[in-house]
Amino acid sequence: MVTGPNERQLLQSASEALGLKLSNQQLERLMAYRDALLKWNRVYNLTAIRQPQEMLRQHLIDCLAIVPAIQRQQLAQSTSSATSAASLTPATSAPARFNILDVGSGGGLPGVVLAITMPGVTVDCVDAVGKKAAFVRQVAGELGLPNLHAHHSRVESLGPPAAAVVGYHLITSRAFASLADFTAWTAHLLAPGGAWAAMKGQQPDDEIQALGGRVEMFHVEPLAPPGMTAQRCLVWMRPRPAVAPQP
Repeated sequence: MVTGPNERQLLQSASEALGLKLSNQQLERLMAYRDALLKWNRVYNLTAIRQPQEMLRQHLIDCLAIVPAIQRQQLAQSTSSATSAASLTPATSAPARFNILDVGSGGGLPGVVLAITMPGVTVDCVDAVGKKAAFVRQVAGELGLPNLHAHHSRVESLGPPAAAVVGYHLITSRAFASLADFTAWTAHLLAPGGAWAAMKGQQPDDEIQALGGRVEMFHVEPLAPPGMTAQRCLVWMRPRPAVAPQP
């Protein structure tokens, strides 16, 4: 499919409105990803949205809206890790590569968008449907994204990433499950000091209240995808610190 100039401009304008400085290559990869979604969607039903421009707005731009927040979290965790490591390891030790797990990724949302816009991180997408995981692998190959990987598995059965870290620094999802289920099913995959970030519509107060005692919500971040009026937010969670027993 040939991308129209209006669509390319729409994507660029949206990224600039979000404060993202994407290269021409990144913009082209995002458009190529949208086109791949359209092509595969005819056979594999990756998404209920069929119109090209609506797919651009409701999927790609919607996912772009979380990128600045994820970048801030990466910086905060990397700074904290580097400070901790400095007291334990030589200054020449390389910091662990930031790892993201996208749970219930489907056709790669938001995982593929994160991999394109944040080439310095490793993004693993997991989905229980084999054809959807195969699509993400195809995208990784066609678009030249060595930092993007796909797993066909239930997340409860997934092991930690292959990189030399104990778990993922960030675990995210989009329209996947309740917050309680999302965190319970992935707790074994979260690295020390890591966080969960769940994309939701309006603030899910009932789900937040239903979180178990081992998980705490520490921030609900409003999102404003350009060109969209529907409510969007990113719910940030982390393991609750253990309380030392009273003497």
